[in-house]
Amino acid sequence: MPTISKRGEQMPSSPIRKLVPYAEAAKKKGIKVYHLNIGQPDIETPKPVLDAVRHSNFKVLEYSHSAGNESYRRKLVTYYNRFDIQLTHEQIIVTTGGSEAILFAFMACLDAGDEVLVPEPFYANYNGFAVEAGIKVQTITSHIESGFALPAMEDFEKAITPRIKAIMICNPNNPTGYLYSREELEVLKQVCLRHNLYLFSDEAYREFCYTGEHFSAMNLEGLENNVILMDTISKRYSACGGRIGALVTKNQAVLDAVMKFAQARLSPPSFAQIAGEAAVDLPVNYFDEIKAEYQSRRDVLVEMLNKMPGVFCPNPGGAFYAIARLPIDDADKFCQWILESFSYEQQTVMLSPATGFYATPGLGKNEVRLAYVLNKEDIRKAMICLSRALEVYPGKTLQRNGSVLLGEKH
Repeated sequence: MPTISKRGEQMPSSPIRKLVPYAEAAKKKGIKVYHLNIGQPDIETPKPVLDAVRHSNFKVLEYSHSAGNESYRRKLVTYYNRFDIQLTHEQIIVTTGGSEAILFAFMACLDAGDEVLVPEPFYANYNGFAVEAGIKVQTITSHIESGFALPAMEDFEKAITPRIKAIMICNPNNPTGYLYSREELEVLKQVCLRHNLYLFSDEAYREFCYTGEHFSAMNLEGLENNVILMDTISKRYSACGGRIGALVTKNQAVLDAVMKFAQARLSPPSFAQIAGEAAVDLPVNYFDEIKAEYQSRRDVLVEMLNKMPGVFCPNPGGAFYAIARLPIDDADKFCQWILESFSYEQQTVMLSPATGFYATPGLGKNEVRLAYVLNKEDIRKAMICLSRALEVYPGKTLQRNGSVLLGEKH
């Protein structure tokens, strides 16, 4: 019998979706499951965006330009101008979601065996893209006690080896919600210049910042040839299924290389480009109400979490994710148990174990990621379920004299 490739064996499964069978089983038993495990917004996709697709009247669904429709790329130039990012449409390559932008950047900028340095916890699919590209993810740890702030420059210097060819950040961050400041990005600029590294910047959640203004890596003066921006409409316009993103850079050599990969996959999705183009024309204040809604959801979630005995959750500055430390022995076991063996008033919660967002063994073992993508009433109900679950979980832990003890079995 033929064997699969080593790449196929090494490709990681999604740590976010692995609990789906347990959620499905709970639903079959009539239990309401509150999904806080995945970043699928419940905000409606804007009607003008959907209407632009519905009212399309072309007779042949043709390939677009491999870099994306010129009309859409020119619209994106006006979008980025709003953030003082000055570009030409030729510095933008439209991709099949932000995922393809990341993969193209890895493949165009790094050789097989090269490494990219990423602060952990990090978006788990970076691992998968790295396997596809034949590169490796190395990590530098940020900590929940500091709200997952960027590690110090000294820590980056210690972590950099000859194999490291790039640093990657997600700003605001998935999974932590941390919003990197301009000062922190200036630190990364100095590290990248000193070691001649690329800076990959995933800015999928740019509009959702609550405790400060977003500062793009594209605005770092003197780093123009090092910065590769990855972007997507998925979370911005609640259009995850559209699968349309963009790779943006001022480095012409990188653009030329990425274009060859873009040509090999022929073109990005046509209907989604129409949707993306219409999205740029939404009123400038479109995000005001949505941002306020997410911020109010965050406030409910974080406040209720921090009122639970033994729970700590730093207040995230952006995106719609938070990581909380729970008084539990094992996040993977707990997240399965709460679906498989627990319900409160025929309700339970689906969470993501934070272990899937760390590369260092043992980290995240008592942490979970929560996506506040449900309405506030559902978030409140979910937090009540979580609080009740923590009271009776057999593997709960107690804090005493600074040490962690296993709680009594129930």
